[in-house]
Order: sequence, then C-alpha cells, then structure tokens
Amino acid sequence: MNYYIIAGERSGDLHGSNLIRAIQQHDKAAHCRAWGGDQMEEAGAELVRHYRDMAFMGFWEVVQNLGTIRRFLRECQADLLANRPDVLILIDYAGFNLRIAKFARKHSIRVFYYISPKVWAWNERRALTIKAVVDKMFVIFPFEVDFYKKYDFAVEYVGNPLLDALA
Repeated sequence: MNYYIIAGERSGDLHGSNLIRAIQQHDKAAHCRAWGGDQMEEAGAELVRHYRDMAFMGFWEVVQNLGTIRRFLRECQADLLANRPDVLILIDYAGFNLRIAKFARKHSIRVFYYISPKVWAWNERRALTIKAVVDKMFVIFPFEVDFYKKYDFAVEYVGNPLLDALA
C-alpha cells in the first residue's frame, strides 16, 4: 500500500517514525511519503517537506506567514493528487491537517487520524467537523474512545506512545 503521512511538529515526527516502522512490519511492500522530519525519513519515509519549514508559533508569526502556509497547503494538495495514496494518515497538527483532510475527502482519499486533535479539551462540537472528513480515528488516551463514539466515529485505542517509550 501507499501511505501519505503528515506530521507538522517534532513530536509528530517521533510518533510518525514509530508508526512507519510498525506499518513496514505489517506491510512489507509499504511505501510511505511524508511531510515530517529526520526521524520519519530515517524510518524509511520519502520526505516531501520538513516540519521545520512549517514551524510558526504564536498569533503574529502565523499571520506574517499566511502566504507561506497557503502555499504549503496547495503544495500538499497537489502532491496528494499526483501520488494518490491508498490512505492519508494525519498526526496531530490540527490547523493544517484538518484542511488537508477536507481536501482528501473531496478527492476520495481515505483519511485516518493518529493522535487526534484534542477537541474534548478546546471545542467539543468540532468533533462533528472532524467526523465529516476523517474515516477512522486512532487515539492515544482510553477516554477518547468514548468521547469519539459519542459522535459515532470509527475509533480505535492504540496506546500512548509516550507511556510505551517509558515502559
């Protein structure tokens, strides 16, 4: 299968690298194309863009870089269409990833979300928006299963990568 993975920050790069290794164990023919970082590339992903290019922090820095962010969205959309992955896997980074999920859904690309947006903490109704563009949610906190099931999500608890690393 062809996988397209997007992680827009350092922690997502770490989790993405572990995910890529797990995918490769179960799918020997896997091809992973990614927006991520060094760790995802070292795990075997073909890196399209590094997360450092997208690291805008704070309101003003985001505002100052809106043109760049729009360009990255268009670039990602074009790359998705050119490569037509079997599945798009999004890791956290909700601001960018939910826009890409909407685009992917419109173009019949399956969308999975690993390490879901924390809508239960900041805007519970946003779960309905996410449900419209995400096919399956993979969550890292047990209580998230019940939260997302309340909105009729296909959801699976996969464990917490931080706790796994500490164990």
